[in-house]
Amino acid sequence: MFVAESIGSPWLWIGFTVFVLVLLTLDLGIFHRRPHAISVREAALWTAGWATLAAIFNVGVFYWAGSERGLEFTAGYLVELALSVDNMFVFALIFGWFAVPRAYQHRVLFWGILGALVMRLAFILVGSALLSTFHWIIYIFGVFLIFTGYKILREKGTHIDPEKNIALRLFRRVMPITNEYHGQRFTIIEAGKRVATPLLAVLVLIEATDLVFALDSVPAIFAITDDPFIVYTSNVFAILGLRSLYFLLAGIMDSFRYLKVGLGAVLIFVGAKMTLADVYHMPIALSLGIIVALIGGSIILSLLRPETEEEVPSSSSSVDEPAVGD
Repeated sequence: MFVAESIGSPWLWIGFTVFVLVLLTLDLGIFHRRPHAISVREAALWTAGWATLAAIFNVGVFYWAGSERGLEFTAGYLVELALSVDNMFVFALIFGWFAVPRAYQHRVLFWGILGALVMRLAFILVGSALLSTFHWIIYIFGVFLIFTGYKILREKGTHIDPEKNIALRLFRRVMPITNEYHGQRFTIIEAGKRVATPLLAVLVLIEATDLVFALDSVPAIFAITDDPFIVYTSNVFAILGLRSLYFLLAGIMDSFRYLKVGLGAVLIFVGAKMTLADVYHMPIALSLGIIVALIGGSIILSLLRPETEEEVPSSSSSVDEPAVGD
């Protein structure tokens, strides 16, 4: 039975959140105060840094909460990180569609991820409350994950058409958008009126897509652990490393042709695990092993069987000159 008991006291929740906000403030306010294109070396260092912080925190969970919770954090972090990598394919398409200069992409991802953290926290608190009050919702979450995984397995490639995005269309009705970028500013004053730049339109689109991704990722980690604090912290660490990982893998993301197959299989697995939780409680060590095998196997298979030129589909997800204005 699902019981929303957490290893984290209210003060631990507050302290962890303040710690993350301090890190983000240092990130944007000091290390990335001036816009610049993130190099592969810089991205690799930041990726290693965020991963090291997650590992140190994981060690702390093992020490203070025991091996069960420690393995749950590890499994949750890997699942969320893998699903976040899937987000990067969409980010790349959005940046390409709007022709966002590389120097401004970090700023968009920073504010986009800050919004994602707020949304994930809300989803986690609501999901935890629902699962604690209405146990039968666990079956709905499980079936939803299985269905989502099946859809991912059937999809061919990643496609996006910003012109049809409801959030962007609603945003355009509320605020006009200029046709040109104005540095890394999100809004400017034009003809005495406040108007948005294409950079703000990109941010709105990224937030909207992350909202959709959260519908998959939050139930997925609840299938691994019933501890809201573990769910929250593993989500946060995975999202924090997403920006640097994006710049590190931006040029080779297309090489992971089977990653989506692995992600679809993971969602089906955790969905089945959640649906059958009352019948069979799978040891977390076994769950972690299966998740690592599915994700790692898809990456290894992608490297062993790279996509050939004949297999590359014609792109239908971008245009040469996006119409960002009214």
